[in-house]
Amino acid sequence: MEATREKLVTDIKTLLADAEALFRQAAEGSGQQAQELRRRAEAALEQARARLETIQDDFVRRARDTAYATDEWVHHNPWSSIGLGAGLGLLIGFLIARR
Repeated sequence: MEATREKLVTDIKTLLADAEALFRQAAEGSGQQAQELRRRAEAALEQARARLETIQDDFVRRARDTAYATDEWVHHNPWSSIGLGAGLGLLIGFLIARR
């Protein structure tokens, strides 16, 4: 998950740098060349938007699957869930008390 996030950040930074360069070239160019550069920049931004939507959908699906699996585990292991919750509560309480 972390590698996907880092790759996404790298891809977005690269895309933004490319789009910025294309817009800069479009501002310097004229007529047909400027239109072509703008079209390429818009295509690059659309590609990034599609990639972000894909990653967002994947993240939402994984979160839903994780929530469902957790819900199932809690329903099948109620006493273990209570013990785990109590243990985590004690651990957090001790950590807060140390400060």
